[in-house]
Amino acid sequence: MMRGMRVHSIDAIPIDIPLARNFGGSTYAVLKRSTVITRLATDEGLVSEVYNGDNREHGVEIARLIREELAPRARGFDVVERERIWQTLFALTHASRDRKTLMEAIACVDCALWDVAGKAERRSVCELLGGVRRALPIITIGGYYREGKTLADLGREMEAYRAAGMAGCKFKVGGLAPQDDAARVAVARRAAGADFILAVDANRGWSVEDAVRFAHLVEPLDIHWFEEPCHWHDDAAMMATVRRATRIPITAGQSEITSQGVRRLLDAGAVDFVNFDASEGGGVTEWRRAAALCAAAGVRMAHHEEPQIAQHLLAGVPHGTYVECFADPERDPVWQALWANRPPIKNGVMDVSPGPGFGLVLDDALVRRYRTG
Repeated sequence: MMRGMRVHSIDAIPIDIPLARNFGGSTYAVLKRSTVITRLATDEGLVSEVYNGDNREHGVEIARLIREELAPRARGFDVVERERIWQTLFALTHASRDRKTLMEAIACVDCALWDVAGKAERRSVCELLGGVRRALPIITIGGYYREGKTLADLGREMEAYRAAGMAGCKFKVGGLAPQDDAARVAVARRAAGADFILAVDANRGWSVEDAVRFAHLVEPLDIHWFEEPCHWHDDAAMMATVRRATRIPITAGQSEITSQGVRRLLDAGAVDFVNFDASEGGGVTEWRRAAALCAAAGVRMAHHEEPQIAQHLLAGVPHGTYVECFADPERDPVWQALWANRPPIKNGVMDVSPGPGFGLVLDDALVRRYRTG
C-alpha cells in the first residue's frame, strides 16, 4: 500500500435488535443483540464496513466516544500507522473512566483501520496477518438454560446444530449444581455423537470445589475445553487449581481487555486456550500482541464470538482454532441477516471471507431499521 492515505472521518452506528426470548447463561441475561458499525473514510474515498461487539448497555456511548473523542485524535494519521494511532487512543485510558467501554470503542476504530488497509492493498485481514488458512472449523454456542426445557429438548438442540453444519457446540453450564449440569452435558454428548466437538462454558459460575467436581463428572465425555470455570474475583489462581485437578483443557480470556490481562492468565498457568476478544480488547492490533504471547507459551488461540472478525484473526495465525457463532436463528439476527454476504457453512467448516479487509457487506435496510443513534 502506498503511504499517504489518511484518516478523513469516522462515524459509528449503534444497533439494537430485540430477541424473542432470554438467551442468558449462568450469570447473565441476553434480551437483545447489539453491535456497533464503524465507517472510517480515508481522504482517497475508501470506507470501512465493519461491526464489533455485543455491548447491550453502552452502544450509544461507544458510538459517542468514537465520534467525539477518538475520531478527532485519529484524523490526519496515515492509515498504515496503526500502532501510532492505537497508542494515541490508548493513552485516553490512563485517566479515570470506564476503561472497558473505551477499549471497545478503540477496537471499533482499530478494526476499521485494518479493514481499510486491506481494501487499499486488495488483501484480506487474514492475509495481512500471515494468511495461514483459508477456512476454519466452526462451532455454535448453545445449551442455554430456559424454564421448562427438558433433557430431551437439549438432545434435539444438539441434533439441530449438526443438521446446521456445525462442527461442535460450546455448551452452557455453571448455573446448576455440578451433578445436574453434568447430566445435561451427558445428554448433549449422546445426542451429538462422538465426533462432535463439545466444550463447556461456566461463565465464571462456580467455586473451585464445584468446578473440580463437575470436571471429574464429565471427563469421560471427551470435553474439548472447560471455559471460565470459576468466580471472577480470583479467577486466574482458581482456574490454575482446576487445571491441575483435571485433564480437561481450561479456556479463558474473553473477560480480559488487554494483552497484559492475557499475560496474567499465562503467568498463572491457568489456561490451555485463550479466547481473547478483539472487539473487547482494543482491536486487531492488541489481539495480535495477545496471540504472540500465547504462541510463545504454547497456548492455542480461540476467540469469543464475533465470527466476522475472528475468522480472519484465527486463520491468520498458526495456533488459531475454531470460529464461534450462534446457529440458533433467534439468538443472533446479525449473523443471520445483517451480515449480507456471510460465507456458507459446509460440513463444520467456514471459508474465510475472501474480499479485501474483513470482506463484509451489511444489509443497509436492517441498519436503518435498528440503529439507535
